[in-house]
Amino acid sequence: MNAPPGRRRTAARLAAVQALYQIELTQSEPRQVIEEFLAHRLGEGAKGEDFGEADKEFFGDIAGGAAAHQVELDRLISADLSPDWPLNRLETVLRAILRCGAFELAYRPDVAPEIVINEYLDIAHAFFGEKEPGLVNGVLDSLARRLRAGELGEKRHGAEPASR
Repeated sequence: MNAPPGRRRTAARLAAVQALYQIELTQSEPRQVIEEFLAHRLGEGAKGEDFGEADKEFFGDIAGGAAAHQVELDRLISADLSPDWPLNRLETVLRAILRCGAFELAYRPDVAPEIVINEYLDIAHAFFGEKEPGLVNGVLDSLARRLRAGELGEKRHGAEPASR
């Protein structure tokens, strides 16, 4: 049985965060890591939990896009961070979450900003306590207001369903 499209996108987002984490940690070529995920790892969580079938195209777009636009995304994210806590001081997985969320806000106008924020906030809660998810929420909300002014809270036609 196929998972609903929103659930497949949730799994793709988690996998994209994991792929960016692996790319940064191992200094691997993004294309190689993305191909490995597509061939062997989509839908499998940390410790082998099954998060369901992932939307492979959506995963490839987020992971590949976030890796390709990392310099620009880091600049956007850094504008919302304290000078005392620059991006390079954050944990690797937190950087991956922020980069994936920033990529969707900047390059996926078909996805409502509220969905992007909520999805990556949920992912942050899976990895961290309260402080880091609060940071993810604040940074992505600020980015959404800068990049997608006027869209927060509006009904959008053709956007991903609110059920994610």
